[in-house]
Amino acid sequence: MVELPQEHPKRVELSNEVHARPPHPVTAPAKISCIALTTERPFHDDDRAYVEKLTKRFGAPAPEPGKKYHKVDMDGVTLVWEHHTEFMRYTVIIEGDAKPYKTALEALPNDWLTKMPGQLISAVHLDLVRASDREEMISEAKAYFPSQSLIGAEVAGGLGLVATDFRLHDDGFSRYIVLDKGMSDAHFGRTIQRLLDIETYRVMALLALPMAQDLILKLSGWEYGLSQITSEMSDPELDNDTDLLEQLTTLQAAIELGYAQSQFRFGAASAYYALVQRRTSELRESRVTDMQTFAEFIERRLAPAMRTSSSVEGRMQTLSQRVDRATQLLSTKVNISLEQQNQRLMESMDKRAALQLRLQQTVEGLSIAAISYYLIGLVNYVAEAIAYGSPGTNPKLITGIAVPFVLGLTAFGVWRMRKHIEKENPPADRD
Repeated sequence: MVELPQEHPKRVELSNEVHARPPHPVTAPAKISCIALTTERPFHDDDRAYVEKLTKRFGAPAPEPGKKYHKVDMDGVTLVWEHHTEFMRYTVIIEGDAKPYKTALEALPNDWLTKMPGQLISAVHLDLVRASDREEMISEAKAYFPSQSLIGAEVAGGLGLVATDFRLHDDGFSRYIVLDKGMSDAHFGRTIQRLLDIETYRVMALLALPMAQDLILKLSGWEYGLSQITSEMSDPELDNDTDLLEQLTTLQAAIELGYAQSQFRFGAASAYYALVQRRTSELRESRVTDMQTFAEFIERRLAPAMRTSSSVEGRMQTLSQRVDRATQLLSTKVNISLEQQNQRLMESMDKRAALQLRLQQTVEGLSIAAISYYLIGLVNYVAEAIAYGSPGTNPKLITGIAVPFVLGLTAFGVWRMRKHIEKENPPADRD
């Protein structure tokens, strides 16, 4: 046996992902009910435990811990449970004679149904009926729906026909009919899974529309606010740059908040819409007279809503970029204004420093004169003392001769002191 290298911890899980939700082969006639409920939390074992409550009632195997998919037979009723990223889906299938049930969902306990976790986002009944030929399939489809706006097409190369009106009926369910004149059970199962995906993903994609419509009103206000700010920015007579910058910052914060709150929803809508288009193309429709095809309905009804969401997302991105550019321009303007103010302040400080220097020089001159005056007074006292002890000595002559020496020494002493202070406290360089 060949020894393999160390295995990636997710290898088996990723390898089995392509088989995570296999279609369930179905034999006509059959009744199918499917409900999907949104969940605001990631996968939690409580969701699996709720399914376990139901399987225990029927004595059927429960889903294993951590599993997000479970298919089980409960006394002739097949339950398929799927946990997706944003919703959980329960599909109930009764094949053959479904009496006494009008719908497959009636086979489940009502008290269990009413307490299901999440909020209902999609509910659909499907009837699988056998037909002998094309004309019978078309006649059965038209008789099943009283509405004139019927959406339907032949599938599987004409071996089957699918029809719906995409409307919620009085019981809160939408309805599909799938007619068969030769489809295999496996093909039936794949077709049903595609129809359920179309119904669920279609509604999930449309969750972005109310958010987009709400943002349209906000966007108009934000765009008007930006135009007002930029208009004031271009007025040279107004000097309120700081206030405008604060307004721009507040506006940008509101836009970024709206974008952050809607980014996931718009991204999810785009992904769901792509899945709807993919599932529709997999039906391989052939037109039936007087019926609108699924592809046409999706393009005419769902595509405009998706384009609205895409347009709002694009407007938000563009507006965010415009606000960012305006903020940069205004910040530059404010910085230039601050630099000019700093320059004027530096010039004023230079002038003050020059004035202080002149005052200092004046004070230094006066200080030299004052100090010299007192020192010369001391010299005069000394000269008079000498004259007292040595008659014939002229004290005024001694004082007069000492004056230039005293002035020179005093000036030299002040100069040395100033140089010492400047050395200990050098002036800061100014660029």
